[in-house]
Amino acid sequence: MCASLSLIPSISSGSQPSTLHRTLLSSRSARSKSYPFFTRSRVSMDSSSTVPEVAHDFPPFFRIYKDGHIERLSGTDIVPCGLDPETNVLSKDAVYSPELNLSSRLYRPHSTSPDKKLPVLVYYHGGGFLIETPFSSRYHGHLNSLVKATEVIAISVDYRLAPEHPLPIAYDDSWTALEWVASHVNGDGPEEWLNSHADFGQVFLAGDSAGANIAHKLAMRCGQENTSGVNVTGVILVHPYFGGKEPIGTEVLEVKSMYDPLWQYACPASSGLDDPLFNPLVDPELDSLGCRKVLVIIGGKDFLRERGWHYYEKLSQGGWDGVAEIMEGTDDDHVFHLGDPTCENAVALLERIAAFISNDNA
Repeated sequence: MCASLSLIPSISSGSQPSTLHRTLLSSRSARSKSYPFFTRSRVSMDSSSTVPEVAHDFPPFFRIYKDGHIERLSGTDIVPCGLDPETNVLSKDAVYSPELNLSSRLYRPHSTSPDKKLPVLVYYHGGGFLIETPFSSRYHGHLNSLVKATEVIAISVDYRLAPEHPLPIAYDDSWTALEWVASHVNGDGPEEWLNSHADFGQVFLAGDSAGANIAHKLAMRCGQENTSGVNVTGVILVHPYFGGKEPIGTEVLEVKSMYDPLWQYACPASSGLDDPLFNPLVDPELDSLGCRKVLVIIGGKDFLRERGWHYYEKLSQGGWDGVAEIMEGTDDDHVFHLGDPTCENAVALLERIAAFISNDNA
């Protein structure tokens, strides 16, 4: 049994690290072992008060005010890259967009021989498009564990966050990062690790929560556009952040009404809850998903479980010609593995991802 974390994880700012490290608030909130995400707050203020009024409170992650701004409460911490002694995984930071001052954190097994090629895993962090960063302790630790389990070279992508940078900016940044990865296909790109170790015959896109939403969106774009040198082998969606106007399966309307507004907050130009960006089940182009296989991981106690399950069923029964797989952790809450990364179920999750990647070579 694993401890619960909550819905959309921690957070970050949209600004990029100066010399590859952000200038962010260094305050860090304690992790919650409860399920605090669905806390709605209406703080009434005296008319003479200058304190802004809170519209939605999601402790310990973020707070949204009625004037539209966000206060990020966790995930703003920055940990350095380097060798992790527990996993023997080495990491470094690399700028992928000098114009936007955006970078990624790269990971590889420290013991990799100079000429060894590794599968490529491009990872997009969660956080509801509002919070978190690849440089936080939570995601840095997760990627170290993930790379140890899978023996890949990983690129953990930073992207600008809403509301300061509303969607589709996060999708566009993430695509720019994928194009930067693809620029190494001939072994002459700007990053030596990718030139030396990336096996572009095995490229996987992955993410959790909102990051899984991004991974899906980019796989769709790969199926509709030609990304030179990159053919996506597989996509790994962990507790994907999808939604829709009408409840499906066992979804509880009261709970759904808590997280649905976050989509409109992150993407104010959206057509609504049935925007294909948020509800791929209504996307008429879903069959063009640009990969050979998909692994969907859902949690039995995750409020987004039904969305992930129905996405898997839609791929399995539709006209897409790839192979869809699913894993369900019966007792797992949303992104539980980020809050309790060494528990039995979190280890099983990493092992399932590793098998999905390694089976491509079987």
